Amino acid sequence: MQDFKSLKVWEKAHGLTLEIYRYTKDFPKEELYSLTNQLRRAASSVPANIAEGCGKQTKADFANFLNIALGSANETEYFLILSRDLNYINEDNFNTLSKEANDVKAMLINLITKVRA
Repeated sequence: MQDFKSLKVWEKAHGLTLEIYRYTKDFPKEELYSLTNQLRRAASSVPANIAEGCGKQTKADFANFLNIALGSANETEYFLILSRDLNYINEDNFNTLSKEANDVKAMLINLITKVRA
């Protein structure tokens, strides 16, 4: 077990989640219970699964939760693409958020590799 707040990947994923909440405040009201909610849930699932995995007793369990977090990061990236294509976020904001999501994914892959070694 370890303190999830000490992990750089958790910190980065949490920051991305906060940014996504800020950007989605301006999404159309009709999207509140669909795309807005889906994007927020996918993004917040990343740091949540990292945190949950840190509370597990075995490396295999931790790696499993990191894999779930990676899946949620991929889901987040898709919802960002959809948000851009629907013109809910502009290209610059998409590029910023997408880069952050990809950084989180790379960090997760590195951590999964280390945990499994």
